[in-house]
Amino acid sequence: MPMREKAHIMDKNSMQRTLARIAHEILEKNRGTEDLVIVGVRTRGAYLAERLAQTIEQIDGHKPPVGILDITLYRDDLSSIAQQPVVHKTEIDFDIQHKKVVLVDDVLYTGRTVRAALDEIIDFGRPQFIQLAVLIDRGHRELPIRADYVGKNIPTSPKETVEVRLEESEGRDEVVVLEQNGE
Repeated sequence: MPMREKAHIMDKNSMQRTLARIAHEILEKNRGTEDLVIVGVRTRGAYLAERLAQTIEQIDGHKPPVGILDITLYRDDLSSIAQQPVVHKTEIDFDIQHKKVVLVDDVLYTGRTVRAALDEIIDFGRPQFIQLAVLIDRGHRELPIRADYVGKNIPTSPKETVEVRLEESEGRDEVVVLEQNGE
């Protein structure tokens, strides 16, 4: 069913301010960048992870290592998403053993993506701990997962969609809420 834009939640400037706030919170909670690594969930989470690492570098002078997770093979709905799902490369070229891992994604919804990401990260080693940073938390959890760092909480209906658009993938930075036409 066709979707229409219901609300414009963030523009480029508010997204930059939000990422700067999250970067400050990460630095404060982790007391700097020692043993800190940032891992983004492909695709938009990876872009946001890189932006967070760059912002942390501007604030602290040290850029934490950044990795990218492709959780496709760890999904619990793999057979229902596509006959032959496209699997991209996971890129973690540093040791996560005993590291402070900040997992980054664009939208936290049911928690299933985060569960898959946690499973994959553990396959790379045993970090000191894993924290979760999301740009948007829209609620409706199916699993007991919560974010440590949230850009914005947006109450939504299950019939709505939160769409994060980034310069790197869509050519512009914004967050919008979409709803089905006619509702």
